[in-house]
Amino acid sequence: MSETSLLIPKTNSPASSENMANTNKTLTGLESLIKLLPTGTLFIYLLLNPVLTNDGECSTGNKVMSSILVALCSFSCVFSCFTDSFKGVDGSRKFGIVTKKGLWTYAEPGSVDLSKYKLRIADFVHAGFVLAVFGTLVLLDANTASCFYPRFRETQKTLVMALPPAVGVASATIFALFPSKRSGIGYAPIAEEVGAEEETKKASVSA
Repeated sequence: MSETSLLIPKTNSPASSENMANTNKTLTGLESLIKLLPTGTLFIYLLLNPVLTNDGECSTGNKVMSSILVALCSFSCVFSCFTDSFKGVDGSRKFGIVTKKGLWTYAEPGSVDLSKYKLRIADFVHAGFVLAVFGTLVLLDANTASCFYPRFRETQKTLVMALPPAVGVASATIFALFPSKRSGIGYAPIAEEVGAEEETKKASVSA
């Protein structure tokens, strides 16, 4: 069998259906944590992970490519914490990288003061916990577990159940102490998030 055929997920197999069910249960338990991750990075990981792991039935090549995917997505999660955006002269969002002196960007800032976007200690704290959240997602993913540590979910059931709430409480506490004011790559602008929360509250009250 060629290496290419090993990368095609066996979506019709019972094992594949079981893995998908387990993944859905894991994602349900991580709902409060997933929103802390950059949307694009999360989407790419969830899209490519089943393919690169061959639904948990890994060859050596699958393990290598899956490891690369995890490494790249981990880097993306951390990198996104050190980015921010502002409204450009044309009204669209412009992104840049935060530095000690302010926001480094390719776009014309216009009247925007880029120095107010300078690097803060909170950025490193957020990056650490975002990486922890993504690591938890990877650790509890059914396909990754079957690929790298197949007996983990059976022998460490207590840890599997307790880890998401524990990381969730820790992350919520840290983000409450160090609230994020960034609107970096992969994250919605703060104003949009506040507006969405207000609309949700109004809808729940009217219901």
